[in-house]
Amino acid sequence: MKPLIEITTIPIQIEMKTTNARLEYARGTAEMEISRDEGGLSIKSRSTRINIDTYEARNSVSPTLARRLEQDAQKGQQAAYQATSTYVDQGQMMMKTKWGEEVITQFAEQAMMKNVKLGVGMDFLPKVGPEITWDPGEMNIRYEMDKLNFDWKINKGDFQFTPGDIEFTVTQKPEVIIKYVGGPIYVPPSADPNYESVDVRA
Repeated sequence: MKPLIEITTIPIQIEMKTTNARLEYARGTAEMEISRDEGGLSIKSRSTRINIDTYEARNSVSPTLARRLEQDAQKGQQAAYQATSTYVDQGQMMMKTKWGEEVITQFAEQAMMKNVKLGVGMDFLPKVGPEITWDPGEMNIRYEMDKLNFDWKINKGDFQFTPGDIEFTVTQKPEVIIKYVGGPIYVPPSADPNYESVDVRA
């Protein structure tokens, strides 16, 4: 006798997707800025300087009031010394005079000779030359080279970690299919056109 029921089982179907873990490294960046400071050449010079002081020379030609007073004082002092010397000489002469000598005549002659000696002569003006000094010249040269300034801006690298992933997808659900494969069932059985009676007698 053939089976009346056919049972079909459909298993579950699962699709699995995996994503591996990743470790990514982002490279660092570097930037450089260059700035320039300009140098230059500077030259400073000073010419020779001559200093001429004519104060004493001018005073010898046309003295100032203070210098004139000083000179007059010196002349007065010198005249006093000379008069003292003259009086001393005359006193000695008078002490050595003999009876009947003309002392007054000798005094007059000596005085005239002194005046002649003092009045004759040459003098140069100005008596004092100018005082000359000088400052030497100078030259300063300064050269400064250009300067380059480097400014670095560095960004460090960075690591980025992406964890792994597992994804499950059910593409087919499990099923059980029950199918009746037999013929029609008649109730009562005698209604089956192909019914055969069964003799149960012994």
